[in-house]
Amino acid sequence: MNSSLPEFGFSVKAKRTAPQPINYLISTALREEKLISLAAGLVDQDSLPAEETARLSGELFSDEAAGKEALQYGATEGLAELREAVLAHVCKLDGVSAAKLAVTPDNVVIASGSQQLLYIIADILLDPGDIVITEWPSYFVYTGALVSLGADIRAVEMDDGGIKLDSLEATLAELKRSGELKRVKIVYLCDYYQNPTGITLSAQRRKPLLDLIRSYSSEGRICLLEDAAYRELSCEEATPVSIKSHEADNAQVVLAQTFSKPFAPGFRTGYAILPDGLAEPVLNQKGNHDFGSSNLAQHVLLRAMSSGIYEEHVAFLRQRYRAKRDAMLEALHEHLGQFQPDQTRWTRPGGGLYVYLSLPEWMDTGKDSPLFAAALAEGVMYVPGEFCYGPDPRRTVPSNHMRLTFGTVDIPAIREGVARLARAIQRVGGRAAAGAGKASKAQSR
Repeated sequence: MNSSLPEFGFSVKAKRTAPQPINYLISTALREEKLISLAAGLVDQDSLPAEETARLSGELFSDEAAGKEALQYGATEGLAELREAVLAHVCKLDGVSAAKLAVTPDNVVIASGSQQLLYIIADILLDPGDIVITEWPSYFVYTGALVSLGADIRAVEMDDGGIKLDSLEATLAELKRSGELKRVKIVYLCDYYQNPTGITLSAQRRKPLLDLIRSYSSEGRICLLEDAAYRELSCEEATPVSIKSHEADNAQVVLAQTFSKPFAPGFRTGYAILPDGLAEPVLNQKGNHDFGSSNLAQHVLLRAMSSGIYEEHVAFLRQRYRAKRDAMLEALHEHLGQFQPDQTRWTRPGGGLYVYLSLPEWMDTGKDSPLFAAALAEGVMYVPGEFCYGPDPRRTVPSNHMRLTFGTVDIPAIREGVARLARAIQRVGGRAAAGAGKASKAQSR
C-alpha cells in the first residue's frame, strides 16, 4: 500500500543487519520439492523424540500441580533443578567436579537456544569497533550477529587440529603492537565438530589456547567463548574435554551448549556456564529479551534428563549420524575421488553434522557462480563457502569451498545428492579447466 508518510527511521544497528544466507537456502529448499538439500544444518527429522516427548509430557500433566507449575512463568535464569542437572551433566562429560571448575548452579543460565546466549554475550561486551577473533572459516550465523553489533572481526587460520595457535598468537601480538589489544573483547570458537568444517580443536591445543589468551588479557579481560553446540554428537573418537575444564577460577571461559542438536530443536533451549563477572549482566540483558525461556520446555527437558531418556537419545543419535557421515564420505570418495585429486579434498569429521569440501582454487562455488546454478539444475544444494568467512579486512574470502550437511537427509538422499553434486562439479569444472588451459597457452605465446 502506498503512503505519503516518510520512511521509518531505522537504527544504525538495523542498517548493519543483513539477511542471514541460510534464510535463502532454506526457502529455496522448501520451494523446490525434488531438491536434495545438503545445505541447511537441520537435525534428522525421523530421529526427533516425539514418542518420548509425548510420554514425558503426559507424565508431567498427569500431576495437576506440576503441570500448572510448568505452564506458569519461570525465572529469568531458568528452572533451578534443570540448571543443577545441566551443570552435573557438563561436569560428567569433562570428568571434573563443579568445585574444581569453581562454579555453582548460579553460574548456569538457561536460554532460548545457545544462539541467544551467544548474542547476549556479544551484546554486553561489545561496543561498535571492538574486536572479536574467530576461526577462518567460522559459524556464519554468529558472524552475522557480530556484524550487526558493529564488531571488527579478525580471523585466524585453522588446520586439521582446529585454530592454529601460532597464527592466533601472531594476531594478538600484532594487535598489541598497534595499540589495539584493549579493543579485543572476545575470542569465539566452535570447538567440537565445527560449523562449517566439522573440525574439532585438538586436546593438545586446549589448555595452551587458554593460557595464550590469558597472557594477552593484560589490558582487559578477553572472554573465550566456547560454542560446544555439537559436542555430544561424536561418531567414534574420544571427545576432548572442554576448554572450560582447564580453567580453575571460572574467570574467562563461557561454555555454551544446547539441547537442540542432541535432543530436539523445537524446545529452543540452550545453556551456558558463565564466569562470575558475566552472570548478572547476562541475566539483566536476558530479562530485557524475554523474562526467561520457555518454562514448559524446561520442565519436559528436566524429566528427559532425570529419567535417562536424554542420554539414551544421544546414544541413538551418535549411531545414526555415524552411518550418515560414513555414507557421505563414501559417496564423496566414489564420485569425486578422481576429480583433480591433488586439489580436491574434504574434511573427515569425528562427529557433528558437516563436511567441508574444497575444490581447485580456480573453481567458484559462490551463490552467483555457474557451479551453484548447475547444482540447482541437477537438483542439489550446498552452502557456498563464501558465506562462512567473516569480514576480516586483512583477508580475501576464498571462493572454492562449500559446506555439506548429512544431518537432515536420509542415506539414499545423501548418496544421490553427492552424485548430483559431483556431476555439476565435473561438468562446470571441466569447462573451467579447459578455459584456464587456453588462457595459459595464450599467455605463453
